[in-house]
Amino acid sequence: MSEDDLFKKAVQDVSPIKRKDTVDIYSQKPKPKPIAKKLIEDEKKVLRDALSDNFESIDYFLARDELFYLKKGHSPEIIKKLRNGSWVVQNSIDLHGLTSDEAKIALVDFILFCKQKDIRCIRIIHGKGYNSKNKEPVLKNKVKKWLIQKQEVICFIQAPNYDGGSGALITLLEKN
Repeated sequence: MSEDDLFKKAVQDVSPIKRKDTVDIYSQKPKPKPIAKKLIEDEKKVLRDALSDNFESIDYFLARDELFYLKKGHSPEIIKKLRNGSWVVQNSIDLHGLTSDEAKIALVDFILFCKQKDIRCIRIIHGKGYNSKNKEPVLKNKVKKWLIQKQEVICFIQAPNYDGGSGALITLLEKN
């Protein structure tokens, strides 16, 4: 008889001890919920495709040569607080060097990430357009249009000079 057979014969009548003072932590852990990767991918595509490059709005303003946007129904005090630094920039994205399509995808994904992480105040660096054809800013104008279309965006202001100036926007997102 082999050692394996001897062991099996020796323990064949053994049953586990049932003790009330111990806890089986392995069988009590809830199984993680499955991640619907295709659904998430499809939702991201819908969100990206929902943003129009040709969207026109008179909802953003120039005041003191400074651009800002405030979603309807919100207090103008929010703009003042954002300018004064009441909200600290928690994360930022740099869209320099990206094509319009790449920038749109990156921006939608970034806002989605920030919402999931409860990040409210973000910096979006779109650049000033110095490397564009005819030195005309492309992303700068499109980013503003995209942000106005995003339900999550409460307001944005032109970043202070030390934070990118006219090449960046400080944006406040809604609470979760």
